Amino acid sequence: MLVISYDISDTKLRTRFSKMLKLNGAIRLQYSVYEVNNTNRVLENILIKIDHFSKKFDGGDSVIVFDVSGVKLKKYGNAIHRDVDLLFF
Repeated sequence: MLVISYDISDTKLRTRFSKMLKLNGAIRLQYSVYEVNNTNRVLENILIKIDHFSKKFDGGDSVIVFDVSGVKLKKYGNAIHRDVDLLFF
């Protein structure tokens, strides 16, 4: 599983980056933080796409990718409900 956090100043580039993550199975955790839990091939493809985007970054732009496979996470607040299926009638 990857957790991807980004800070991109250009609105168009930031929007395209966010859409790229969503199209590749990423789930938004917070405004600029996504979780991707998929096969190694999909994760590698996302990293390649991030590398492609990084060539367009300004000096202050950044992306941080955390590989948290096998690491236990502690969640607080609304995040605790992400792992529980909710059923509404």
